[in-house]
Amino acid sequence: MEGPTTRLRLRVAPGGSATGVVGRHGDAWKVRVAAAPERGRANEAVVELLARVLDLPARRVEIARGHSSRDKLVVVRGLAEDEVDSRLEAAVAEPAGAR
Repeated sequence: MEGPTTRLRLRVAPGGSATGVVGRHGDAWKVRVAAAPERGRANEAVVELLARVLDLPARRVEIARGHSSRDKLVVVRGLAEDEVDSRLEAAVAEPAGAR
């Protein structure tokens, strides 16, 4: 059994100098990834970032909508929404690359 499923709205800034969780962006979360938005590299980086920050296997993080857009809908399996928010908030407070 996987547990709860959370839908997470993201605003992604690809091609940056660093990868990390920036903070809230309206009702979504803003993340930056160093990967360029070509051939799915930025999407892969988003999944890897979320899996690391949320302490989940990457197979439990899936981009459900917005593959070619900065605005994405991500499905996270195994964590409730409040726990996802708590872990993302903690990641905002960390310096880049601390994890």
